[in-house]
Amino acid sequence: MSIRIGVSERNGTFFNQGMALKKILDRVPELRPIEIVESAVGASIENVELLDAGNIEFGFVSMPWVAAATRANPPFARSIDLRTVLPMNVGPNFFVARADSELHCVSDLRGRRVAVGLTTGGMVHHAQAVFSALGFAPRDIERVYTNFADGAEMLVAGQVDAQYQCPPPNKVMTELSDRVPVRVLSYAPEQLQAALRAIPYDRAVIMRKGIFRGVDRDLPQLGVVNLLVTHARIGQAVVRDLVAAVLDHADELKSLLPLFHDVPQLLATMRRERCAILEFDDVKIHPGAAALYAQKGYL
Repeated sequence: MSIRIGVSERNGTFFNQGMALKKILDRVPELRPIEIVESAVGASIENVELLDAGNIEFGFVSMPWVAAATRANPPFARSIDLRTVLPMNVGPNFFVARADSELHCVSDLRGRRVAVGLTTGGMVHHAQAVFSALGFAPRDIERVYTNFADGAEMLVAGQVDAQYQCPPPNKVMTELSDRVPVRVLSYAPEQLQAALRAIPYDRAVIMRKGIFRGVDRDLPQLGVVNLLVTHARIGQAVVRDLVAAVLDHADELKSLLPLFHDVPQLLATMRRERCAILEFDDVKIHPGAAALYAQKGYL
């Protein structure tokens, strides 16, 4: 039986992370073969549904949707018995505009047309949470529902004023910034604090200068915590082997993909905070992962 890992649309954040993770896991005979399952309609939310149906063994899911699925909060109609496995990254979701536009700050989005992602995906809900935290009424922003690649094309063509993008580096964003000069919209300090108060699972992060063309200084942004999760039914040995491979090769993951840049730091934080990033609200760590974390001094 193959180990299937749910990611995102091709060249999205989760897709790139899944491909790098596969290179590490392919070395573990007990886990082979590893199959990467692309998302057709919306990454985190779709991966939760695939896990629930038993169509994948692991999936990349942003922290808010792990909590929502566990608590049966919208868009989930019932509780789904997920278990956390590993932190994958803390990266910024951000608004990007053409550099020749009048948009500089997120408050400039009022009255604008913004590509926010697919209606079936988590990005739309996250964008709406940001809009609400900043005091935008529903009529203040025209939302355009489309995938990342099409949203980027619309931005190039001037059919939208801004796009909501997933954590860089991702191929769609890199190619967009290579085609036209772009600008990442900034937050005033009070706006960032208001959003952090309103969106409990987000964290303040820094988008690093030079991450793609057009980012000419470090920018404070809202960061989302992305996790690797599984369902309660999967065996402990499989989860233990996967976690062991990542712990043993965390530095190599960092070198394989910049999106994994913070994995060693996340693991150090996990050790210090006794795995709090994986156990929050009603969410629990998979027993196979918990056993290994206890053996390694994390719990």
